[in-house]
Amino acid sequence: MWFLLQGFGMKEPLLESICLHALIPGELLGYAEPGTRIQVGRETACVLDGQPAPHTLFSSMFMHGSWLHLLFNLWFLWIFGDNVEDVMGPVRFITFYLLSGLGAAAAQIATDPGSLVPMVGASGAIGGVMGAYARLFPRARVHMLVIFGFFVTTVSVPAILMLGYWFLLQIVAGLPALGASGGGVAFWAHAGGFLSGLLLSFLFVRKDRLADRRRRLPRRAQRSWF
Repeated sequence: MWFLLQGFGMKEPLLESICLHALIPGELLGYAEPGTRIQVGRETACVLDGQPAPHTLFSSMFMHGSWLHLLFNLWFLWIFGDNVEDVMGPVRFITFYLLSGLGAAAAQIATDPGSLVPMVGASGAIGGVMGAYARLFPRARVHMLVIFGFFVTTVSVPAILMLGYWFLLQIVAGLPALGASGGGVAFWAHAGGFLSGLLLSFLFVRKDRLADRRRRLPRRAQRSWF
């Protein structure tokens, strides 16, 4: 999608993809008037036609705003996704991933149903993967790179500690955004995706695969995380 629809981040295809495929809560729920202009660049604006675009609930999960946005999401998916997919199987995992993304979108929409800020990114769905990982492999060790000025070191912590801290950060960072206008990070989508994934994991995990993965996890689960 980054190549086919967003031109590797080149200005024109990137802005066009945001206008056509980003999730805009006010448009989806019919609050936006026809002709509403949403500035997405210095000289570029999306013009809404007043028609809901339900496809954006899914398409927005595969859009990104920059190379950095894309790479960070891929990094988190690589760290936590393989073990979660192992205990679900590929078909169940894809369904789980999409439902987690929908849960993330619902959480973000609920905080500001009339918002006209376009939302893109896989962060909510990947937050679901992280929520599932926290429940399924709470004691798996995750290597973290810690930087304090010129001092650099690594620490190994249980996944539940790192992921719980990440979830708490989303809540704390999202509180000031309640009722606020303007763009920024969709913290409530992250939190909503995390909770959705945690709950959905009860339905999608195969117990036989989980028992086998937990036996072999110490050899494969330790990954670097910044």
